[in-house]
Order: sequence, then structure tokens, then C-alpha cells
Amino acid sequence: MIYLEKFIFPSNYIESEFFSTIKRKCYTTFYPFQVFSYHHDLKLEFSDVTILYGNNGSGKTTALNVIAEKLKIKRDSVFNQSSFYEDYLELCDYRLNDAITEKSAIITSDDVFDFALNIRNLNLGIDEKRLSMFDEYLEAKYSDFKFYDMNDYDRLKQVNKTRRMTQSKFVRDHLIENIRTKSNGENAFQYFTDKITENGLFLLDEPENSLSPSNQLLLKKFIEDSARYFNCQIIMATHSPFLLTIEGAKIYNFDLEPVEVVSWDTLEHIRTYYDFFKDMNMD
Repeated sequence: MIYLEKFIFPSNYIESEFFSTIKRKCYTTFYPFQVFSYHHDLKLEFSDVTILYGNNGSGKTTALNVIAEKLKIKRDSVFNQSSFYEDYLELCDYRLNDAITEKSAIITSDDVFDFALNIRNLNLGIDEKRLSMFDEYLEAKYSDFKFYDMNDYDRLKQVNKTRRMTQSKFVRDHLIENIRTKSNGENAFQYFTDKITENGLFLLDEPENSLSPSNQLLLKKFIEDSARYFNCQIIMATHSPFLLTIEGAKIYNFDLEPVEVVSWDTLEHIRTYYDFFKDMNMD
């Protein structure tokens, strides 16, 4: 399924026209201006799965953020902007093949990290509440409470309840269970599979972070199935040799000038992995 058909970034000429209207020149950065303008009229046409490839600093993440903000796609974590971000978005253009659904989202490494951290904090809060409930149970069960009037009724119920059950039963009945602790990689994989639902456009920024090779392969299969069977469109920035081989993916190489669509087996990252393991085997 293709929701976003094309996205057009402002050319060097359009950026120059914008700068000519700025009276004050004392700004230290015009980000995201001047990130893509050196490319020749950068226009991206998207497939069911499109990959933005390039070395660090090539602009992959910036491109995803610009697309997400221009299309007003929801996100969980904030990201760095500048005084000129809205001006830049005004100069961008795009063409849709179908309406962007509410399920659509951009998913970044910060989102995955925050998700794992929230689970840890929730479990920490549950652990602290459990300790306080231990004290509450003991204080109620062994108190010398006496009932005088209806104002003491709630306290009477609590005391009687504690005296009818064990400490562990009392805590289990009044406290939610801890969320099962997982590794960062397991949490990351769960986050992607929870967030990527059917019928949506999903922008993924280096989803391989925290994932083992085996989990990257699982994510590769999950993305392929989401695009093939569940009406999803995926636009992704990645360095992962596993994700770069997603079946049918359209790969833009941001290291080239102009940016070109290439085959995965021509990429520098793939060649680096190949040469490394080839040399290892020679020893």
C-alpha cells in the first residue's frame, strides 16, 4: 500500500530565494536549510518499503523528521528543531496516493529508549508500593483497633480483611503485577510490533538499534509482512545489512550526488561487512 507517493525538498535556488528575504544574518544555524540543497532537486518517490541509506551525517534522520512534520504524523518523543523549521516545511511539497491514516507514526530510537525506561520506572513504582503495603498489612493485622462508631467502619473492614488472609495474598489482591522484565532488545522489538499496525504509514529511524542480528531478521520479516499483507507503507533510515535486504525495498543512497536508487548489494556497508568476514576467514 502506498500512502505517500512523492516528497519534494526545496532546491538550492528556492533556499537562496528564501535567504534573500532574511534581513538579519546573525543566526548560527538555519537547520534544516542547507542539509539537502547541495543535492540536485531532491525528490523522493516511494514504494511500499523505502529505505534511506547513507553514512552518519548524510541527512537520513532529518529527511524522516521533515516528512513526518510536513505530513503532521504523530510521534511520541520530541526532536531538535530550529527557528527556521516551519519556514523550511512551507517550502516542501508532497503528493499522496491515499489519505494518511491516524494510525500512522514516526518511530525513533528515543521512543524505544523511553518505552524501556517507562517499564523500568513502572516496575520500580510497583516495588516501592509493595513495600509500603507490607507495612500496611502488618500494622492493620496486629493493631489494637477498637470499633466505636460508623466513622471507624472502613478501618474495621481493613483490619478484618488482613486477619483473614496472608500477607502475600493481601498484596496480590491490592497491587498490579510487575511487567515482565525484558532486555532492551526484546523491549525494542515489542515496541515496533505494537506500534506498527495495519493500514498506516510508518517512518522508522534506525530501528536496528538495540536489536541483535536474530531480532533484526525477525523485524525484517515483520516489515515485509506488514507491507505485503496489512496495507502498511514503511519509510526507513537504516545501516543494518539485514534490513537493507528487505524484499522489494526501494533504496535511496544519500551518499551519492545526486541521490540515486541503488541495489542493496552495491552499498558500501554491505561491502564492508563482506570484506571484514572474508578477511577473518582468510586467517
